[in-house]
Amino acid sequence: MQINPSLLHLYAVTDRHWLHGRTLESQVREVLAGGTTILQLREKCVSDEDFLAEARVIKAVCDEFGVPLIINDNLSVAKALGVGLHVGQSDTACAEARRVLGEGAILGVSCQTVDQAIAAEKAGADYLGVGAVFPTTTKDDADAVPLETLSTICAAVRIPVVAIGGITLQNVPKLVNTGIAGVAVVSALFAAEDPRGAAEEFAKIQYEGR
Repeated sequence: MQINPSLLHLYAVTDRHWLHGRTLESQVREVLAGGTTILQLREKCVSDEDFLAEARVIKAVCDEFGVPLIINDNLSVAKALGVGLHVGQSDTACAEARRVLGEGAILGVSCQTVDQAIAAEKAGADYLGVGAVFPTTTKDDADAVPLETLSTICAAVRIPVVAIGGITLQNVPKLVNTGIAGVAVVSALFAAEDPRGAAEEFAKIQYEGR
């Protein structure tokens, strides 16, 4: 499907490492109230059954705010809920995910190079997640992507691009005019003492130049 780039302006990616006694549902509610435009549920250490149960709860919150839910790298959960999916280079192939989910589902792909980006677009991706644009502790295996490469990828594809990796309120101005549609943020939202306030600050930033 053709996705409106504005939908990707503030892309929140969950991480339960930062709950600190709070529930994931409550944190999601806070970042959505702060202006998050799309939310990815990322769980790497739970069973499919538990993932699906949690995803149903989070989807209900997303539906309340009118925000799309994306499932990270679990095709069966995304299919069961009728929501979008995001895959990496070593996850389910983009073309296979598109075949299973159909044309109406939002499908994103992680990329680090221009060749990967072009291939993902041809395989049916609706948007790209490019990074890590800054050093990050969220993904130990994340390769660095220079801002010059990010800009080149944005210019090489027709689908919108989201920058991800180590993005904070302090360094996000460096991404202005790279061509991105928005930013994907993990710890700067979910580790914040005030997730809603952090989301509100990120939501104010404009990314001109695409």
